[in-house]
Amino acid sequence: MGDDSSERQTPTRRDYMKYGSAVIGGGLLTGCASQSGSESTTTAESSDTATGETSATTTERGSYAVRMSPMGEVTFDEPPETVFTRLTHHAGMAFALGHGDDVTAMHAPDYYDGLWNQYVERLPGVSLDWTGLYSSWKPDKEELYALESDVHLADPAWITQQENWDAADIDEIAENVSPWLGNSLSDIHREPTGDYAEGYEYYGLWEQFEVVAEAFRERERYEALAAVRDDLLATIEADLPARSERPTAVMIAAADVDEIYTYTMNTPGFLTAHTRPLGPRDAFEGSVESNSVIDFEKLLDADPDVILHLGGMEPGTDMAERRTAFEEDAVASKLSAVKNDRVYAQGARYQGPILNLFQLEMTAKQLYPDVFGEWPTYERGPYPELSGEEQLFDHERVAAVIDGDV
Repeated sequence: MGDDSSERQTPTRRDYMKYGSAVIGGGLLTGCASQSGSESTTTAESSDTATGETSATTTERGSYAVRMSPMGEVTFDEPPETVFTRLTHHAGMAFALGHGDDVTAMHAPDYYDGLWNQYVERLPGVSLDWTGLYSSWKPDKEELYALESDVHLADPAWITQQENWDAADIDEIAENVSPWLGNSLSDIHREPTGDYAEGYEYYGLWEQFEVVAEAFRERERYEALAAVRDDLLATIEADLPARSERPTAVMIAAADVDEIYTYTMNTPGFLTAHTRPLGPRDAFEGSVESNSVIDFEKLLDADPDVILHLGGMEPGTDMAERRTAFEEDAVASKLSAVKNDRVYAQGARYQGPILNLFQLEMTAKQLYPDVFGEWPTYERGPYPELSGEEQLFDHERVAAVIDGDV
């Protein structure tokens, strides 16, 4: 193993991060407690509502602990300063808490840097640079030693589903580098396997964000952003049309017209945290599973009023070209959404709290323009600039919170 910790003669800051203040007394308090096997798999919060309750416990000598499944209780001596992530909902949480530039690794960093910055453009004074980070979709254990991150915002239950990882490797990194703190199987309520098959709990996006905020000692930032979200959801809920008056919709992703993936919008999990509160009617009426490959014939059978096009906000995507491809196809051109100019760009499903706010706003306008205001015709480039009256949440307020003005 490439770890050089055995050469250290005195405890370092990282030692305190891993073990808590008990290292001072000679006993090692591990940063990641073992998972309880006595619990059954449970759904903690499928509606993505924030609890508003603290999830941190202060221990002796100033250390503190937070709890998240599947790790159990995780102890810190001081807030993390560098952050390993695998999926972008966790990187987005670090960003929301003012620690976006402290991320050391993430999946497809250059791609997501470009996508996230489409939205950051509308946050005055906020900047973000994830380019050139270690790409961690299939993380290498030696690389985690080399990065020496203060916390691993990643789900051990999913990491151990990757090649060359098991529970012993998870424990090794927790003991020799830093704790794990993350939950990813809540994305679509996936079934855990192996050592994590029992007792796994599911979290809404903002529930999980609350725990992460406690780990970073950023309770005020979390509460300020949660208040913005609460107001946004109240605005949506107050004016949401009756179900019978809502449009039928589908969410798709397509690199070209020959391979189209479709995704559900009202099912549990944080991947639908920006569509489920808006309650669009599924054009497929439940007959197509999420992540299914379909063709235009199948799409025409459903004939949605609205098509939400994932990846449409990518910097390299031209939505005008995508719409033209639909209009020029003999089958797709018959779709109601195509004929009525209701093919809209979407961003990412693995969204952190900030993208969740933006995507709630944009999707509300895309689905219900008569209620929440028209979504500007979008072809490419940053998130459209909306006036204060057009915004469904205060963009400047969010920017200020990220910058530390709570």
